[in-house]
Amino acid sequence: MQGQAAKNWGGGRPGGDSSKTGRGSLSRAIRYLAKQRRSTLIAYGALMIASLAQLAVPQLVENMTDAITNKLMADGILSLPAQVQSPAAQHAGKTISQLHDYQSGAENALLIAAILIVGFAVTRGLFSFVQAYMAEKTSQGVAFDFRNEIFTKIQRLSFSYYDQNQTGQLMIRATDDVEKVRLFIAQGLVLTAQAFILLIGTLIILLLTNFTLTLVILPILPVALFVFMLFGKVSQPLFVDFQIKLSRLNTILQENMAGIKVVKAFHRESLEQKRFDVATDDLFAQGMKVARTFSILFPIIFLIAQVGQVSILYFAGRQIMGGTLNLGEYQKFSLYVIYIFFPLGQLGFIISLMAQASASADRIFDILDTDSDIKNKPNAIEIPAIQGQVEFRDVTFRYFHSGEPVLRKVSFNAEPGQTVALLGATGSGKTTIINLVPRFYDASEGSVLIDGHDVRDVTLDSLRSQIGIVLQETNLFSGNIRDNIAFGRPNATKEQVIEAAKAAAAHDFIMTFPDGYETEVGERGTTLSGGQKQRIAIARALLLDPSLLILDDSTSSVDLMTEYRIQKALDRLMKGRTSFVIAQRITTVLNADKILVLDKGSIVAEGKHAELMESSPIYAEIYHSQLVGDVELDEASAAVAAQEA
Repeated sequence: MQGQAAKNWGGGRPGGDSSKTGRGSLSRAIRYLAKQRRSTLIAYGALMIASLAQLAVPQLVENMTDAITNKLMADGILSLPAQVQSPAAQHAGKTISQLHDYQSGAENALLIAAILIVGFAVTRGLFSFVQAYMAEKTSQGVAFDFRNEIFTKIQRLSFSYYDQNQTGQLMIRATDDVEKVRLFIAQGLVLTAQAFILLIGTLIILLLTNFTLTLVILPILPVALFVFMLFGKVSQPLFVDFQIKLSRLNTILQENMAGIKVVKAFHRESLEQKRFDVATDDLFAQGMKVARTFSILFPIIFLIAQVGQVSILYFAGRQIMGGTLNLGEYQKFSLYVIYIFFPLGQLGFIISLMAQASASADRIFDILDTDSDIKNKPNAIEIPAIQGQVEFRDVTFRYFHSGEPVLRKVSFNAEPGQTVALLGATGSGKTTIINLVPRFYDASEGSVLIDGHDVRDVTLDSLRSQIGIVLQETNLFSGNIRDNIAFGRPNATKEQVIEAAKAAAAHDFIMTFPDGYETEVGERGTTLSGGQKQRIAIARALLLDPSLLILDDSTSSVDLMTEYRIQKALDRLMKGRTSFVIAQRITTVLNADKILVLDKGSIVAEGKHAELMESSPIYAEIYHSQLVGDVELDEASAAVAAQEA
């Protein structure tokens, strides 16, 4: 996983391997068309009809040219004296009857050819519209599938993946990278198919029309194919690097917007501007590398096309002078040659779209192919209703399966209904323990059991749906307060939401807002104070009525009086359910059934408050270091109690 994550961090595989993998990823992306089978068939069926209509036009142009030249020839011969008309006609390979037919039928032939050309033009226009619309619909469907799969995958990836990957890197893959693939499917793939149809159809017609002259064109095609492959190989890694630099720019922008208050508070606008300038300079420089590459490509393509046209003009001229090629055939041949060189003119655009799409497809499948550390076993079972017995058996944990252990041989039991408090200095392993209970991470060694079931043997949904969690970092979603409280139980009634808010001491401040529970909280809850966000997060967990309750320093952002109210409510709510509580203030754990004192990843003391005061110097030190705060809380508690009385 570490190697996989490192690969994702880089955003792609540079160099030659990247190009090869990119083409393979692009092929996988194209196979997504199978999910849009109907619109794909309509789009490419319309493209086929439009291309065939286009291929018919040069033949009609030849008919018109022949009608004109034959009439001019007939007029010239029939205007001669009668005695020389037959010899002149015989010399031209015609009969007098044919010449009269040419004279009388020329206007008819021109009219029929003109009507057919207009008909084919209308047909081509109509089916080109259908093709363009359905190709766009198909590409949007593919993009829809990709974005849904990426989002679903991101929801299921383990916490360790996010520990090693930046938000901006992930966002750019679901937006810009998907758009690059979509554009290729909507435009590049269609142009490639059109070029293939025109090329094959034109070559067949030309070979049947003038085999010798067609041989002049054939050597040009392998040269064009070689150029196509060469520039594809060169440009695809350039677009990989471009996407990486774009991801870095997006990450800086996302971090700056998320932390704009901190930036302004510390007056670091100029530093952030420099970071952004460096990222934009790198992106600009990479964009210029791409531009220089394609500034070389386009002249080469046009040179190949010009060499081909000159060759045709020369050899066709010789055939006309030799009498083996007439003007109508030459006109038809020259128009069909355009159908060969026209795709060559689009070659640069196709290569650009393909190279970008290849790089982006590779990055998309980097996410989709990532194997999550935390997933259901093939034979995972649904855990029954949790009673609340939790056991750690010799649990050792390392982040990313390497380095120094964060937990070392941790063993303890929590009986149903018990409140277990975790105390210790920062970095002692408290948060890691509660992260292992809902299986945000898996133990490196040992096992975590709930009601006798190893958490690795049960399904994630059945496990986490019965655990209420309030994390140390409060995260609210854009929307109103009611929706945030009901986030884990969206079908809850308003009365149930209010009851949970009251239990979390949030109802009173919510009702001070003009819109009450319909008050919009802003992005990440920016319109609320830290204590208000904390209480809404607690209400969100309590609404689930969980069998297990985890509170990670859940009163760290509230004042002493608010803490008292929350703690009073929690004391009632924690009865009858197993609760794990992390708190820096000793007053929140005085009544805990079991206190675990951690130091450097090990449990150094275990017991109740009175026992630990006598047996654990570390616990006693923590307690005495917080005596002042406890006195303040006692005074606040007394004041609140007096008011409530």
